[in-house]
Amino acid sequence: MSSPYDPNNPHDPHDPVNQGEMIDDLMLRDDEDDSGHNADRERMSSSVRDIASRIPESLSSIGRDISRTIERAISAKDDYVVAVKVSHEAQEKLENLVQAGVFRSRAEAAAFLIDEGIKSQTALFDRVQQKLHEIERLRAELRGMINTPQS
Repeated sequence: MSSPYDPNNPHDPHDPVNQGEMIDDLMLRDDEDDSGHNADRERMSSSVRDIASRIPESLSSIGRDISRTIERAISAKDDYVVAVKVSHEAQEKLENLVQAGVFRSRAEAAAFLIDEGIKSQTALFDRVQQKLHEIERLRAELRGMINTPQS
């Protein structure tokens, strides 16, 4: 009997030589006697075929789930959730970006716009950083005054 996995003899259901010869990948034991077991064997054979027919769909579904999980994990590696109130106009603009297909969600659109706003205000954030360093220096100076015994 030929095998569907034999590269030298591919099974073509339209080939007249192979018509009538059903190649079954699911093998059942032939050593049982036929008295009363045929009905059981048919039910078991049918159940096994039903289960086997669902395997490709299940594997495909598992693959999609894994792919989505990996995609979410990669995209969320440095994401932080911040709840903010926005104006009605801002909400509409975010929704427009989502409806246009530019972003998958309003959160993604808002994150992009926040990042772009920060980039456009580099001078402001540099000045803020300088002031924060100055504030920390003054705090350290005050802590030093408190911890130093007075004469």
